[in-house]
Amino acid sequence: MAGLVLKLAPNERILINGVVIENGERKTVLKIKTPNAAILRLRDALHPDDAKTPITRAYYAAQMRVAGESDDAVASAELDPKLDELSHVFEDGPHASAVEAARAQLRKRNFYGVMRALKPLIDVEKELLAQQDAASASTDQDTAPEPGAAGSVPVKDAPSGEDP
Repeated sequence: MAGLVLKLAPNERILINGVVIENGERKTVLKIKTPNAAILRLRDALHPDDAKTPITRAYYAAQMRVAGESDDAVASAELDPKLDELSHVFEDGPHASAVEAARAQLRKRNFYGVMRALKPLIDVEKELLAQQDAASASTDQDTAPEPGAAGSVPVKDAPSGEDP
């Protein structure tokens, strides 16, 4: 049995079955012989507070399984609808293959593979959301009422008895 081979950088940390392990000052290679051990490189980990968007929530659900915090059934039940949603969003774009790769890894119950497939989409999602926010801000500025127009807020009150 080949097992999993981890190449660790100096001082890199990993989580194995709930225990954080830090490498020493030199590169090292670990050969994991136990099948289905819960192993997560902390450099791949997403903080729970950062799981706020559809892709990061799917990534985090896969991460929780890799870390051993959920079982296959729970993680699959959580990931399946999230990946369905993402497949509709990216169905015709250049990133559809990444979502399909994540779905294929989920069918194999390879949750680390799901994380690897989704990781590049996190930056794509950030860019799309930034573009959406910029377009929304631009639209808001274009539809702002003119000063003095109905619905606008006067800058200062007019003297009593006079129209603004």
